[in-house]
Amino acid sequence: TTARAPTPTSNTLPLHSAQSASRATAMARKRSLRRTTLFVALLSLAAFGAFVPAFAPLPSLSSPRSSLPEKSNGRKFEIISDKFWKDGRPFQIIGGDVHYFRVVPEYWEDRLSRAKALGLNTIQTYVPWNLHEPKPGETVFEGIADIISFLNLCKKLDLLVMLRVGPYICAEWDFGGFPYWLLAIKPALMLRSSDPAFVKLVERWWSILLPKVSSLLYADGGPIIMVQIENEYGSYGDDKTYLHHLAKLARGYLGDEVILYTTDGGSKETLQKGTVGDEDVFSAVDFDTGAEPWPIFELQKQFNAPGKSPPLSAEFYTGWLTHWGENIAQTDAEFTAAALEKILSRNGSAVLYMAHGGSNFGFYNGANTGGSESEYKPDLTSYDYDAPIKESGDVENPKYKAIRNIIEQYSTVPLPSVPYNNAKTGYGRIQLQRTSFLFDLLNVLGPHDVVESENPLSMELVGQMFGFLLYASEFAAMDDGSMLTIPKVHDRGQVFVSCASREDRPLYAGAIERWSNKPLRLPVTKCVSRITLYVLVENMGRVNYGSYMFDMKGILSSVYLNGRVLLGWKMFSIPLHNLNEATKINPIVQVGHSGVMKVLSNKSINKSDGATREPAFYAGGFHVNKVIQIKDTFISFRGWGKGVAYVNDFNIGRFWPSFGPQCNLYVPAPVLRLGVNSLVVLELESPKPDLVLHSVDKPDFSCGKSKSSMHQL
Repeated sequence: TTARAPTPTSNTLPLHSAQSASRATAMARKRSLRRTTLFVALLSLAAFGAFVPAFAPLPSLSSPRSSLPEKSNGRKFEIISDKFWKDGRPFQIIGGDVHYFRVVPEYWEDRLSRAKALGLNTIQTYVPWNLHEPKPGETVFEGIADIISFLNLCKKLDLLVMLRVGPYICAEWDFGGFPYWLLAIKPALMLRSSDPAFVKLVERWWSILLPKVSSLLYADGGPIIMVQIENEYGSYGDDKTYLHHLAKLARGYLGDEVILYTTDGGSKETLQKGTVGDEDVFSAVDFDTGAEPWPIFELQKQFNAPGKSPPLSAEFYTGWLTHWGENIAQTDAEFTAAALEKILSRNGSAVLYMAHGGSNFGFYNGANTGGSESEYKPDLTSYDYDAPIKESGDVENPKYKAIRNIIEQYSTVPLPSVPYNNAKTGYGRIQLQRTSFLFDLLNVLGPHDVVESENPLSMELVGQMFGFLLYASEFAAMDDGSMLTIPKVHDRGQVFVSCASREDRPLYAGAIERWSNKPLRLPVTKCVSRITLYVLVENMGRVNYGSYMFDMKGILSSVYLNGRVLLGWKMFSIPLHNLNEATKINPIVQVGHSGVMKVLSNKSINKSDGATREPAFYAGGFHVNKVIQIKDTFISFRGWGKGVAYVNDFNIGRFWPSFGPQCNLYVPAPVLRLGVNSLVVLELESPKPDLVLHSVDKPDFSCGKSKSSMHQL
């Protein structure tokens, strides 16, 4: 998606986070850091070729696709005379983005059908590297990561595909689609550059991905007409060696017939930096909705070979993203449709970003920054985007109707009838009970689950991708209290103190937040023994755009108590399970989930009036008595604090109604089942006093006390 932060002056990234973590690693205790050292060592080896057997060998780049058979079926998609041509006939791309990783697989065909009924003939989608390779050499192409099934559904529905293979995708997705483990490699990688260590890892990833999709190219009978390399690179860097290598690598796997393309903002500067410059790599543009398109399309011609520049807006914005703490973004339906007509009426092509936004299930939401890395703005769980097809698939709205009316005027084929909205329901009141405090579950961890170090280590250096990391240290009690300072916390640290000799519950002291980092005065605690300091740090989503993308998580600096460095730390990994993962990740999660059945069988563990600031698991459930009653629903968290929720072990995402604007989390019907449906909540702050949630039949974006003005284009 388009530029959202100041453009860096070069393609180098700040390395102070990695340097701080590296110093911390050097000071770590030998016994307990064995696991971390091994993890980092393996990653470093991966960067330089130690894991070659886990990957398919690269084809010869000097003779691209020389071993692949010649085509004889007559299928051809090409660019001639500044037009797209499909099988010898001029073709106008009227497309839209639908991201398979933001929609449960059971709904892929439903959403694609709604896109086709809108009048679209092409689907554009990114491929997030981190979803498919969560650990080095461990690839995943099942469940919501089953891209091949998604592409085959596009083919079934006679929808063409523009595939955006990265390796960087932006997309308001964690770390712009890069795997977290790239951050743990030493020496630090130069992302999005011709750094040999980085390029080697890209080559290995593409050696897995590109052969999988090559059989689905249009010339081979598949739906893929175009493949995008990188993403809006001109808004980031100008390393032409990197771009040329990506293009050559893609050609080696995909051959000469598929159209390779780049997408950059519609300015001379971004196009100069972001285009490959090769005659056989097409340069597309994007620009603000409402901008005059045709002067930008004329500029686009300067960066394509003569006759090779069909006007294409590869991201025509139907709406916009929303961060926590803002009002929900909205764009006017008629304004959006009129802007689209300016392109289509003169035979220009456009791809709606988004046609259908979907949801940031799990922990995969991205984040942006302002002028500094402390100006941190994480994205909502909902990725509705104010798109014509809403998060739950609804199409009965003014924007869908207005855009469809315009497309219908320029479509060469009759449009399918518009489907009805999917049925939604509210299952009503859900009574929860506290199953366990988070701190009480630490005793289920074995020695191998705890890392010790003199200084705090980042989440990446202890081998953790998402979730929470609990830091613990000890200090002597002071009669007048103590002042805690943590200069660099990514992203939000909740601070607690505990006196072992008194056997009291950990006492909440406050929060240290990336965006408003201030010293915190700890409460005076009369304690015979030493006081335990806990800092529970939440990874709220890695930055996905701009110069601060090297976004490690956790405590990234020394910790100071009354001005002196506090040493001697234990780190407890609490990843929880993410999208497309099993619940076996961490014993804490297993214990938290085991409490569900006790609650559902009326065997309450810890009854609570809800008056606590200590993180805890809460569980409950609701019944679905007939298959016909299984419908989409939303869980309303109005009155609750902040946390993450699971329905039937499916991570439906983060909630933060006190900050807003999102009140309700979307629960697709395929997540539900006949009989008892379990709901588990990790509440980080204060639950609603009555411990009640509600299942309702519609979204709600009216929570919080937003100070931002309405985002309206």
